[in-house]
Order: sequence, then C-alpha cells, then structure tokens
Amino acid sequence: MFLFQILSIFKVSSQCLNDQRSLLLQLRNDLVFDSASSNKLVKWNQDTDCCHWQGVECDDVGHVISLELDNESIRSGFENSTTLFGFQYLKKLNLAFNTFNNVQIPRGLQNLTNLAYLNLSNAGFASQIPYELSTLKHLTVLDLSILFPLADPLKLENPNLEKLVQNLTSLRELYLDGVDISAQKSDWSQALSSSLRNLQILSLKNCDLSGPLDYSLSQLDSLSVIHLDRNNLSTEVPEFFAKYSNLTILTLSSCSLTGSFPRIIFQVTSLQSLDLSNNQLLNGIIPPFPVNGSFRNIVLGYTNFSGSLPDSISNLSMLSKIDLSNCEFNGPIPSTISNLTELVYLDFSVNSFRGLIPLFHTLKKLTYIDLSRNSLTGSLFSLPSLQKLQLSNNKLNGQVNEFPSLKSSILDTLDLSNNQLEGSIPESLFKLERLNVLSLSSNLFNGTLQLEKIQTLRNLTRLELAYNNLSVDARISSNTSLSLFPQLSRLNLASCNLYNFPDLRNQSKLLFLDLSSNHIAGEIPNWIWNIGNGTLTHLNLSYNGLVDLQKPYKISAFLGVLDLHSNRLQGEFPMPPEFAIYIDYSSNNFRKPIPDNIGNFTSFALFFSLANNSFTGKIPASLCNAVNLQVLDLSGNNLSGSFPPCLVENNETLGVLNFGKNNLSGDIPDTFSMNCGLKTLDLSRNNIGGKIPQSVANCRSLEVMNVGNNNINDRFPCMLKNSSSLRVLVLRNNRFHGDLNCTGVNSSWPNLQIIDIASNNFSGVLSPRCISNWKRMALDNDEPMGRNHLSFNFLYLNNLYYQDTVTVTIKGLEMELLKILTVFTSIDFSSNKFHGKIPPTIGDLSSLYVLNLSNNALTGPIPESIGNLKQLGSLDLSVNELTGEIPNELTNLTFLSVLNLSHNKLVGMIPTGSQFQTFTAESYEGNTGLCGFPLNKCNSNSPEAKAELGSSKTEFDWQFIFTGLGYGVGAALIIAPLLFCKEWREECDGYLDRFLKLIFPGYGFSYVRYDGKVEAVENIKDILPYDDDEDEDDDGDGNTGDELSGGRCTDRKISPSKD
Repeated sequence: MFLFQILSIFKVSSQCLNDQRSLLLQLRNDLVFDSASSNKLVKWNQDTDCCHWQGVECDDVGHVISLELDNESIRSGFENSTTLFGFQYLKKLNLAFNTFNNVQIPRGLQNLTNLAYLNLSNAGFASQIPYELSTLKHLTVLDLSILFPLADPLKLENPNLEKLVQNLTSLRELYLDGVDISAQKSDWSQALSSSLRNLQILSLKNCDLSGPLDYSLSQLDSLSVIHLDRNNLSTEVPEFFAKYSNLTILTLSSCSLTGSFPRIIFQVTSLQSLDLSNNQLLNGIIPPFPVNGSFRNIVLGYTNFSGSLPDSISNLSMLSKIDLSNCEFNGPIPSTISNLTELVYLDFSVNSFRGLIPLFHTLKKLTYIDLSRNSLTGSLFSLPSLQKLQLSNNKLNGQVNEFPSLKSSILDTLDLSNNQLEGSIPESLFKLERLNVLSLSSNLFNGTLQLEKIQTLRNLTRLELAYNNLSVDARISSNTSLSLFPQLSRLNLASCNLYNFPDLRNQSKLLFLDLSSNHIAGEIPNWIWNIGNGTLTHLNLSYNGLVDLQKPYKISAFLGVLDLHSNRLQGEFPMPPEFAIYIDYSSNNFRKPIPDNIGNFTSFALFFSLANNSFTGKIPASLCNAVNLQVLDLSGNNLSGSFPPCLVENNETLGVLNFGKNNLSGDIPDTFSMNCGLKTLDLSRNNIGGKIPQSVANCRSLEVMNVGNNNINDRFPCMLKNSSSLRVLVLRNNRFHGDLNCTGVNSSWPNLQIIDIASNNFSGVLSPRCISNWKRMALDNDEPMGRNHLSFNFLYLNNLYYQDTVTVTIKGLEMELLKILTVFTSIDFSSNKFHGKIPPTIGDLSSLYVLNLSNNALTGPIPESIGNLKQLGSLDLSVNELTGEIPNELTNLTFLSVLNLSHNKLVGMIPTGSQFQTFTAESYEGNTGLCGFPLNKCNSNSPEAKAELGSSKTEFDWQFIFTGLGYGVGAALIIAPLLFCKEWREECDGYLDRFLKLIFPGYGFSYVRYDGKVEAVENIKDILPYDDDEDEDDDGDGNTGDELSGGRCTDRKISPSKD
C-alpha cells in the first residue's frame, strides 16, 4: 500500500481537465447503481471541480489517477463500458463490494496500462479470470478475493496461476481469497516463487490449494503476511517459515495440517499474529517465549497442542488475544499471565488445566474470559472491562461472594454451571443490570429463590438455574407486573422444586423452555403452546406428574423438540407438531392404539419414542413415511400384529429400531435395504417366529442385535458372519438349533463383547477357532473412562445419543444394563445341548467378565486356562458332566464374586484361597467326589486330607467369608424392594449403583429398572478422557442445564444436552 500512501499526500490544486470531467460524467451515466445507497457517484456534480469529487483523485496536471468506487451498490454497466478504459493515467481502481451479478471481469482493463492498484474484491465477478490482467506489468497490488464464493466462483484455469503472475513481477500484495486455483494442483508454490520475488503480502484463503508447502515458497523472503486458511493442504508445517525475517502474520487455520508444529516459529521475534486453529491432526507444544517477542494474537483452538504453558508467556507484553480452546493443554495456568496488561481476549476452554485460577485483577483491558471445561479451582473475580465470564465445568467450590462495583460493571455473560458452588445465590447477581446470560445450573446452590427477582435484569435473555438444591418460587406478588419481567429467549428451571407452572404468558421471545424433573402435577395449560407468540422451539416437561393436556389446545407448529416423557399422561393422544425433529412421549400411561396417520406428523422427526406406555393395536404403516427417522422406539407396550416391512425397506437413515417388550407376531420381514444403516435392532420379548432374514446382513454397521425371548426357529445367524461392527448378540430363549459353525469364516465378530444364546436347542462342540476370533474380549481393560458405552449419536449439535440397554443373567438374576460399557464382556451359552470339552482358548479372553456354560452336556476337565481370566466376576459351569479336579489356577480369579460348579462329576479337594473361601456349599453341591471347605472334610487317609492337614493352620479371611455369606441375603434385601416399591426404586437407585460396583469391581454398570434409553452429553466427564473422577459412569449428579429430560438422582431416558 506504500504507493498510495504517497499518492494521498498530494492535495490537488489544479482544476479537473474538461475531458476528464466528461469521462467521469459519462461513466456515472453508464453505471447502474442504487442512488439511495451511494455516497460518491450520487454526489458527482458538473458544477464543481471533478478532482474534488468523492472517490476521485487527480495528479497535479488534472488527470484522474485514482477511482475508488467501492460500496456504491453498482449492479451493472461496468462490463460494457468503454468510458472507464479511457482513463489512460489511472493508477488506482477500486470497485470492491459492489454487486455486478456474476459477470466476467472485463478484458478491457488491459488498456489501463498504468494501473498499479486493482481491487475487484467481493464485487460479484465470476468465471475465469481473463488473461489480459497479466499484461498490467505495473501492478503492485491485486485484490480479486471473495469472502463468499458464488455458484460460479472466480477461477484460474486458463490462464492458471502461473500464467497470471508470470509478468506481474512488481507485485507486492496478492489477494485471491475464494478464487478456485485447484487447476494449479500442488505447483502453486513454484508458480509464485518463480515470478513474485518482491511479494510482501500473500492471501490465498479458501482457494482449493493442495499440499505440500513446497520449499520454493521460502524464496519469497520479503513476505511479511501469509494467509493460507481453509485449504486442504494435508501436510506438515515446514520450518522455513521461521526464516522469514519480516514475518508478522501467519494464518493456517482449517488446513488439515498434520505432524508437529515447529517450535522455532514461536520464537520469530517479528511475528505478531499466529492462527493455526481447526487443525485437529496438528500437534505441538509451546516453547519458552523470547524476551523481545512481538505477539499480539495467538490462536491455536481445536488443534492437538498439548503440554503446559511456559511462565515466559509474560514476555509477550503486547499480547491482546490468546485462544487455546479445545486442545490438550494441562498443568496450572501460569501466574505470570497476570503481567499481560494488554490482554483483551482469553479462551482456554476444553483443556485439562488444573489448579487455581490466576489473579486477573491487573488485566484492566480484559473483556472476554472462557476457562470452561477444565479442572480449575479458586474464586470468582471482577474486572472493570469484563463483559463475558465463562467458568462452567470446573471444580469451583464454596460460596460465591457478592460482586463489587455493580454500577460500573458491564458484565453481560456469567456462566458458572457444572461446578460445586454452594450456599445461596448472591443478591448482587440480580443487580448486574447489563447481564444478558446467567447460567448457574448443576451446582449445589440451596435456599429459596423468588423468580420475580429477575425483573431487575431488564437485558436478561437466558436464565439457567437447573439441577441445584434450589427451590424456585415462581409465584408473582400482587404488586409485581408480568410486563416488568425481561423478555427471555431461554429458560431452564429443571429440578428446581417447582409445584406449578410459572406464568410465562407475556414472554413473547421465548424459544427454549425446560421445566423437567419438578413436581408439577395436573394438566398442561393450553397457553403454553402460545409462548413466544407460538414460536417456542424447545419444550421439555419430562419427569413431572402431568396427567393430561388442558383443552382446547393447539400444539405450536414451530416446536422442534417436544419432550413429555416420564409423566402420567393418559387419554387422548396429542398429535405432535408436524415439523418436530424430536418427539418423546415415553413412560406415560397412554393406552389406546397409536393413530393410523401418525407418520404424517413425524415426516421430519429424527427421534420418535412411545416406549413404556400401554399402547395397543398394530404399528401404523404410516410410520414408513417418516423417512428421516434415526431412532424409533416403541418398546414396552402392548402392540400386536406384524412388523411393517416398509420400515426397513424405505428408511436408510434409521439407526435404532426398538420394538422390544410387545406382543408382535409373524416373521421378521426380509426387506432390509441394501444401504441399511441400523446400529441397534431390538425385537426381544415378543412372539415373533420364523427365521432371521438373510437381508439383515445388509446392515453392515449393526452393533446390537437382540431377538431374545421370541419363537424364532432357525439355525445360528451365519449371515452376520462378516459384520465386524457387531458388539452385542442376544438370541436367548428361542428355538434356535444346530451348531455354531459358519463356513468360510476366518475372523468373525472381532468386536463382539456380549453373546447370549442361552435357552435354545444349540448343539455340537464349542469351536476353539470361533472363540479366538472374539478379539474384543481379549483386550486389556485399559480404556479411558469417558462415554465408553454403546450408544447411537443423533442430533450432533445437541450432543444427544440413544442409550442401548441389554439384560444379562448372573446367578439366575436378570440385570438390565442401562449402559452397556465397552469394557463389559459376557458369554452365556447356558441351557443348550453343547457337548465335548470346554476349549482351552477360552482362557485367551482376558477381559471376559461373565462366563455361563451351565445346563449343557460338556465333559472333560475344567481348563486351567480359565485361571487367566483375571477380570472374571461370574463363572457358572453347573449342570454339566465335567470331571477331574477344580484347577488351583482358579484361585487367581480375585474379582470372582459368583461361582457355580454344582451338579457335575468333579472330585478332589476344593482349592484354598481367599476368594474361594467366600463361596457357600451351593457352589459345589451335586459333586459327590468333592471335599474341603465349605463341604465336609476330606477322608484322613486321602491325599486331599493330608494336604488339608498340612494347611490346617491357614487362617481364613473372615471379611471375605462374611461377604460371601451375606451376598445372597444382601441381594434379596436390595432387589426385592426395587421390584415391589416404586418409591424405594427411585430413592435407592444411586445407592444400589454404588453397591453393585463393590460387588463387581472395576465395572460401574448400573442396575436399573427399564425406564429409558436416551441420554445427552450432560457432563464434561462424558466427553473428556482426562477427567479422573472415580465415579465417572454414575450419572446421578452429573446433569447440566440444557436437558431434554432427566432427574438428579433418577434413572432416566433422556438426559441433558450441553451447548
């Protein structure tokens, strides 16, 4: 820009030449522009000196040398005008930000041979850039960039980039953002370096460039600014960027960069701005900063940078913005950061920072702080310029002090959600008059809050108080007017001990309303559908005591999310809004048939659940019209009839289909689409017969298949032998028969973790090769604890997922796993007709937790290799024909809490060991040749007796003995109340989770009543592997504010979604 800084110094003293005035007036007549938006052309007046017209500059003779007609709303006339090309002395032409409506850049520009500056950016030009521009040899600045490329964007094909710039050797600044340069392929670096040796500024954002960053680029040693953002470079960052001695700005965001970022670039003393954001495969660490660093902006968000921040960050005295969000940084935030007195913007969210929040009181210019989703502790603070303070999902605790300097505060956002803050909510928060967002959800705040306090916050648009120990009093006093309340767009009062609906009839802008997990009973008022003048998009009333909808009612057509699950709704079925994408009426008391035309109201739905009601009749065929469904759950009803074939024939987006626990009959239709996307198919506990259809093999992403407890008469489903994604297979209690051998199988089901084929008529021997294929069961149990359970993701922007469940049987007790942990593994082949020996390869499944081969005809000894199953918690080999002694290796199973070897032909002495001493005689009964504790003592003349005498001084671990004796009684005392008393079920869920974790160490699955399937990423623990909380899978206290349902201490079907 140096040339035009010189030009602007001269003030024209001579008058405009007549021919120049005529050309200018003719140009204005040629151009079609909006005079109401024009600030320059509309003021050109022939009665004044044209050299003083806005947008016009002349030389000292009176020739026009500069035309700046940017932002003049010019629509056309330029492309056909010959007048413009008559300005032979023109050196600067700026037509940026006009609307030329997809016309090509005029070739006549080549006539302006003196042009040194040409700016046609964002002016609506399209198609091929003409070769004639390459003849403008005096150009020093060329800007053809486009912020938002059109359907037919500017492109460089013929000529390509190399031909365009080959004669532009004087070019200092080149801006081609948004221009398609893909024709140059990976040679663009060489094309630039061979011609533009004096280039200082290079901006090629979003140009379809491909990597690598060739070394030839280093020859442009005058470069000071480099913008290559939003290109699919897919390459490593070369070190030669550090050799640019004048480099001030380097931006490479969203370039699919890989490898490790060179540390030396951080130490370039001239570098002021570095943006590497949105390169998730790029890693690196931040080295110590030099004393004379010039950084003003550092943006590394959404990369894989890690390590700790150096204390030397304080050397960056001019730093204004630092964004390290969504990385892998850890350790404490350096206290030296308080020396950055020029800092305005700080975002360290979604990392693993820990320790105290530094003192920011010296940073008087700081306006934006986001430290959310870390493990930070400390107290709140106040800064004079602070506008946004976001500290959610940390470990802040204690009481919140009153805020000082309320009158001068410009704070508009305060997010303290998902911490451990307690006490009452400070009164001073309701005096922050500029507050726009107040989020305090998921803390331990207590006391009673009068909702009418928010009337002082006239600018408030978002209020979230959910999941605390608060009682919100929504009653309005007689001297308070509803019109004084702020107009909210988002209100979350979930789990706030509400007993009545707040009066929200005056809320004309409300879009999001969550009143779930309260004590609201009675009818849903009909005025609720008109909130926000009928524009309410999200309504969650789940987990209340609602029984009906007040009539007459008309559900708003704009509702995208309607969640009414876990109430007592009955009577007339409320037809959902036809544009809704999420509909949940599960766990209510609806008893009538599902309306036949329901499919006409779910054509846009992604999620639709009517589970756990008492719906009768057939599944409506109109549901086949819901072609966007990803989750369809009609389980736990009294539906009859057959499975509509069109449901799996027409819908390729369906990921979860759950018709379990109904009275369906007929066969499973053989109509699964070739592009079947199912991940979960649950048809369990029905009366379905026939065979497993061959077309189910089209569901190549299938993870969970449950057809247990039906009347299916078939052989083993070998059509699934190539399904490498299968994790759970349940065929229990049907009429399956034959052996388990599938021809042509080498590595079937490597991810299988639960297989239950109990109570069928399977026969044959157990194949060692088949068992050895199940690699998932042989993995070490070392997965990071996060959301490591089976689920189906949908509505990604809201982090919602459908939670798979499965029932397992341990010691005759059915347990429903609400979360199928990816580390939980189980084999149940019980109650079949298998014979032969137990394959020794069973001992290779080192992560196996449950093994049940009972009630078969297995023979031979118990394999010693079972002693290798160090994670085994339950072993049942009862009612077989096993012989020999119990291997001493079984004493290595220190997690074993359930053992049943009864009714076999075992002999010898029962091994001694702390864990074996916890089992009662029932574990060994029916084996007449066994002796030793807890059975009768062995004969004194037998070798077993001698061994017993030799160990007679061994002391028993009475803690284990009492544990074993108490197991049966304890289980009965715990389980029975849950079966018969609803209040006890709800109260004891959390305690029982902890109890079962003690019984089954290392696993954290939950025993719950069947009450739901859908959860959301409700706590950072669910998505961040760095969280070291010991109880990461206990959702009891992990709710956040934005919920589609859920209670604090209840088993639930829908759980909160975090923004």
